[in-house]
Amino acid sequence: MDFLLDPNFAYLALLAGILLGLLAIITPGTGLLEVGALFCFVLAGYAAYHLSFNWWALLLLALGLIPFVYASRKPNREVYLAVSILFLVIGSIFLFAVEGWKPAVNPLVALLASGSLSAFLWVGVQKSVQAAVIPPTHNLEALIGQTGEARTLIQDAGSVFVNGEMWSARSVRTIPAGSHVRVVKREGFILVVEDENSEKN
Repeated sequence: MDFLLDPNFAYLALLAGILLGLLAIITPGTGLLEVGALFCFVLAGYAAYHLSFNWWALLLLALGLIPFVYASRKPNREVYLAVSILFLVIGSIFLFAVEGWKPAVNPLVALLASGSLSAFLWVGVQKSVQAAVIPPTHNLEALIGQTGEARTLIQDAGSVFVNGEMWSARSVRTIPAGSHVRVVKREGFILVVEDENSEKN
């Protein structure tokens, strides 16, 4: 278990925890990212408990979260993201203390790991924020009132061709294949339709 007390291992565990934690902030969901981040932080914390560490570096790591949160919500996200990455990289490299200002982490390990983390966060956050602000390509509510054609017999289930696409559909009354239909509402991705011809009669 001595490898758990190696500053290089602890540094990599810390970076992995930071990465997973930041990804969990911008893409919340299953909880797997949160669990992974917690596990990595426990490993890094175990090492920090047995090794000496710099309080100022730990404070720098905590402060790095503030601009990161702003980076996902503010217009000038590049500036906030750059400041966050700078704080996280410096704080993580100098977290484990040795005499003087020399980091306990191997410089090559620090360069490769922090460089990879920085590049991933820079690209990943930019893409995540861009994806979040893009309006949906399908406005499902706009389908209500549209007309189309029943491609199969429709009652409890069936298929209709509406607005240039095939959709699953159902109807209160049986609608023969080939009938003209109108969308009256939707239930998730299933369209509820009625026979347009019977409505006119």
